[in-house]
Amino acid sequence: MNDTILEMRNITKTFPGVKALSDVNLKVRRGEIHALVGENGAGKSTLMKVLSGVYPAGTYDGDIVYDGEVRNFKVIKDSEEIGIIIIHQELALVPQLSIAENIFLGNEIAANGVISWEKTYNRTKELLAKVGLKEQPSTLVSDMGVGKQQLTEIAKALSKSVKLLILDEPTASLNENDSEALLNLLMEFRQQGLTSIIITHKLNEVRKVADQITVLRDGMTVKTLNCHEEEVSEDVIIRNMVGRDLDDRYPPRDVPIRETILEVKGWNAYHHQNRDRQVLHDINIHVKRGEVVGIAGLMGAGRTEFAMSLFGKSYGHRISGEALIEGKPVDVSTVRKAIDAGLAYVTEDRKHLGLILADNIMHNTTLANLPGVSSTAVIDDIKEIKVATDYRSRLRIRSHGIYQETVNLSGGNQQKVVLSKWLFSDPKILILDEPTRGIDVGAKYEIYSIINQLAADGKGVLMISSEMPELLGTCDRIYVMNEGRIVAELPKGEASQESIMRAIMRSGEKNS
Repeated sequence: MNDTILEMRNITKTFPGVKALSDVNLKVRRGEIHALVGENGAGKSTLMKVLSGVYPAGTYDGDIVYDGEVRNFKVIKDSEEIGIIIIHQELALVPQLSIAENIFLGNEIAANGVISWEKTYNRTKELLAKVGLKEQPSTLVSDMGVGKQQLTEIAKALSKSVKLLILDEPTASLNENDSEALLNLLMEFRQQGLTSIIITHKLNEVRKVADQITVLRDGMTVKTLNCHEEEVSEDVIIRNMVGRDLDDRYPPRDVPIRETILEVKGWNAYHHQNRDRQVLHDINIHVKRGEVVGIAGLMGAGRTEFAMSLFGKSYGHRISGEALIEGKPVDVSTVRKAIDAGLAYVTEDRKHLGLILADNIMHNTTLANLPGVSSTAVIDDIKEIKVATDYRSRLRIRSHGIYQETVNLSGGNQQKVVLSKWLFSDPKILILDEPTRGIDVGAKYEIYSIINQLAADGKGVLMISSEMPELLGTCDRIYVMNEGRIVAELPKGEASQESIMRAIMRSGEKNS
């Protein structure tokens, strides 16, 4: 049997005004985990969309050879029928349907046209157990967070007769424990002979699971590294990705920390649907000018719920407590009032809550501060163009112009547009919820530099992240949350992955 299951030869893909792929070559061996890495906009997702039929044959140049045959996929169904299953970075679930209904949508377990719900639910339970999801099959997707929705996507892929599994940023929405479980699952699949291609910006994951690593840069193949024949360090991967050495992952910051700019006292909130269930319990925090404060915690700890409830009560029910900015109580009862008070919130779910994907970069950039580009309630086109062009340049957004639709940007560049939108609103306090999710190591450094500049400008930054090294590398102080409560406050000198997990575990024991 041929050792090579997939070969992509001289793949070239062009969009209006930009060449996304230029003579890209990829060879994947049967039964291996092959990592595809590169900066945002390098062409990774585009290459996989070519492979799966999202971009059909005829819209690109080059050949796809799968199982020894040249393939021409016209639609995704063509590739799925021969065992190529792709899980896109963008979730493709129907929120109003249950987990079971989503997993078997279009692939129903039925006899004589009648769905067997008993078999469907039993099979769903098996699949959920494989991905470590404890929800019931009848749970609505809309009732779950983005991390659990990602696990449902993976379970859906496993329900099909998969031979080549492609995962585009599969752990971007997961905490460390869930990410570890997923990677272990991929390694189990490898032992069973399943081939996987994984796209990720988490280089520690790449080094843990990959047999080979192909690096793309600017739409071209740079190098394929064999992890069994050479020592592949993160520095080697980064050097190939960005074309230079990146000596320090976190830029240095020496900013004087001054008076308190944000204080939240006695903050409580109840679940937005189950109105008798309290999700936030007496939260008390403060952020000073020039300070970057982190919030650590496991998935479900209540970090996003707290941020959203504070930002215009955009999550929750029966919200109570007091918010003070610059020592004065402020009204944050609506999103507009929260913005006017000086708050900005960069959501973890940029595609649904952070952007209008069908609109262009310019309009998304100015959306939160239309008065800033208006004169007598009429938008000044020249001002808007200038603002959008300026932020596109400052944040290094890779696009062919400010009129490009954000849906056609890579995940990292979409995140930069979200940041542009809120930076233009000139907030006093910026709440960042997973700000570097799905962003490559080079772009992360740029985001960290922006955070440092915000602190230097005297603003307060509240940062939520599931990546503990990121919090430890960027924050002056870290609050630890568990089960909707603040369970520890750690200054930079006392914060470590061990001390954070210790605080979580001890609080769990007290509440059990």
